[in-house]
Amino acid sequence: MRFFLIRRRPLAVLGCLLAAAMMFFAVSNPAVVGASATTRQLPIYCVQKDYKVLSISFDAAWGNEDTQQLIDIMDRYQVKATFFVVGEWVDKYPESVKALHDAGHEIMSHSDDHAHFNSLSAEEITQNLNACNDKIEAVTGVRPTLFRCPYGEYDDHVINAVRAMGMEPIQWDVDSLDWKDLSAQEITRRVTGKVQPGSIVLFHNAALHTPEALPSIIEALLQEGYTFVPISELILDGAYGEEYTIDHTGRQCPA
Repeated sequence: MRFFLIRRRPLAVLGCLLAAAMMFFAVSNPAVVGASATTRQLPIYCVQKDYKVLSISFDAAWGNEDTQQLIDIMDRYQVKATFFVVGEWVDKYPESVKALHDAGHEIMSHSDDHAHFNSLSAEEITQNLNACNDKIEAVTGVRPTLFRCPYGEYDDHVINAVRAMGMEPIQWDVDSLDWKDLSAQEITRRVTGKVQPGSIVLFHNAALHTPEALPSIIEALLQEGYTFVPISELILDGAYGEEYTIDHTGRQCPA
């Protein structure tokens, strides 16, 4: 019996010491509990606003059959949008890039070749973005300051590399899912039902039913009192971590 107690006591003491050490570590490092929320580098998904304003954006990576139709629709309502274009798309359709720019829409980067940026080094990311930016600037005379990751994929090293170039990575908080060939009615319901002040809406050029849905979406949101601005006018100016912060949902907020 005594032999059993001698072996049990060291184990009990060791267990107490381990428990105490774990409690001390947790109390001293509260960030560990929410590490992914507090340390992950995020793009801007939306912006904190106390009035009804939003941005609509289009990713241009493949076809070009409806670009002029989109320009005409937005011109009818005097709405300006942000187009994130792939460098290879600029190579194929420079006249459309110029038409978008001349119509007052802003042209931003969606990479040079729609690569998976998570698999690229920081140097490769920089080279890729500069290649796309050079092409856009050659057509519009304006160098992009915003970037949208291909496939919406990113990790810390991607976001850090983009911001190191002085560019701001932009995501979205309202996805039209127009690339799934949803009906115009479904696209309209999705967008109008999810928009809130400071939202960034994702569309795609060359999506099957987006030109059909866009007028009803714009009309509904105008009736609700929303103003449409390009993303560069929606987001807050300044340096990340100084003039603004980004919370765990991707909402950009004043610092």
